Amino acid sequence: MHAKRYKTMLCELPPKDVLTAADAFPDPLLDQVPEGEQEIVLAGGCFWCVEAVYLKVAGVIRVESGYAGGDPSRADYRSVCTGLTGHAEVVRIRYDSTRTSLGQLLKVFFAVAHDPTQLNRQGNDRGTQYRSAVFFANDEQRQVVRAYIDQLDAAGKFSSPIVTTLEPLKQFHPAEDYHQNYAALNPGQPYIQAVALPKVDKLKQVFADKLKGSD
Repeated sequence: MHAKRYKTMLCELPPKDVLTAADAFPDPLLDQVPEGEQEIVLAGGCFWCVEAVYLKVAGVIRVESGYAGGDPSRADYRSVCTGLTGHAEVVRIRYDSTRTSLGQLLKVFFAVAHDPTQLNRQGNDRGTQYRSAVFFANDEQRQVVRAYIDQLDAAGKFSSPIVTTLEPLKQFHPAEDYHQNYAALNPGQPYIQAVALPKVDKLKQVFADKLKGSD
């Protein structure tokens, strides 16, 4: 195992007061409603944790961990862990737009998958590779994300401003094979038990209606 995973203890979840009920977190006023299968790339700290959450969400077809936003020649785990490549750890989510939407995936992202008020970190995972970001593929996606961030800030859902960056998706680099589906394959790993599984539990508590098998 990589040393940095043992140095990390707990990533902070979003404030509990915004997660007490599904209706406490608003639906996006602006949403993307294209037909067919769609993709979005999200960065919210360790990709193991974000992947574990979205694999449980109804309408999600595939989740792939990877890297985006940095030097293509250095898109490997060891290099990205230095925090010097410009990359973020990300997940590429492919979803069925007839069963979910970009807006609903963003709702899970901001409410459960990570804390969007932490700059260049999630809990004790620190560095630009752990930044909160949405990598948009087109202007429609950018508008939906920007509008939802503004909506959440205006509603005062967090005690601090949202620091999530909006970055154009230039290239997605799949992570090494051993990172894919990591939480499901390593449920006893201490980091997974301390960080990823509580996020999955929160998803089940707050958004039970969004779980696979519930629709």
